[in-house]
Amino acid sequence: MKRLLVVEDDPDIRELLRYNLTREGFEVLQANNGAEGLKMATSEAVDLIILDLMLPQLSGIEVCKKLRELPNTKSVPVIMLTAKGEETDIVFGLGVGADDYMVKPFSVKELVARVYTRLRTIKAEEREEADVIRQGAVEVDRARFQVKVDGGQIPMTLAEFRLFNALISRPGIVLSRDRLLDAVTGGDGVLIDRNIDVHVRSIRKKLGESRDLIQTVRGLGYKFKEL
Repeated sequence: MKRLLVVEDDPDIRELLRYNLTREGFEVLQANNGAEGLKMATSEAVDLIILDLMLPQLSGIEVCKKLRELPNTKSVPVIMLTAKGEETDIVFGLGVGADDYMVKPFSVKELVARVYTRLRTIKAEEREEADVIRQGAVEVDRARFQVKVDGGQIPMTLAEFRLFNALISRPGIVLSRDRLLDAVTGGDGVLIDRNIDVHVRSIRKKLGESRDLIQTVRGLGYKFKEL
């Protein structure tokens, strides 16, 4: 059974999430402020955290930053909830390490769907690098650094391959330009064209009729269409 942590100071929203997530078969832990949420996240083995942005004691931003600094929580997926629909708040949340976001009021069904998506993504990320990823007509062989569309191989630069691999490995998840830049550089210090938008345009052109699988999320970044 997957264990989720809900960090939300509104008792009605917290209970709504607990009820619906429990019905889906998840074990749900709860915290009503940022400090308590951070303590539970670091002391309990949780598979995913639903984190409100505006929290007493420690804000959701502060909690998320601390989670990403700690070895036992840096890889735990975080879905951030915010009552603010402004792009700057959402971008900031994604920038400090949140994996996804939802603006209040939100659809519980959509939130549950995103929880499943994140957990599937984590499962995919745990696979060996030699695995072949298939999404629709597109196939990525990470061991051979090959991308195929409808069975035909298409050429990609190393930067394009790394960027495309990051997107297709996380279908439905918005990746900010900063996160994509980290994926492109690979942490090896290689000097490459850092204009993510240029790389995306090039990849779309090479994908041909499958170009729409890479979706632009205005002001935030890009995501691979969930099939």
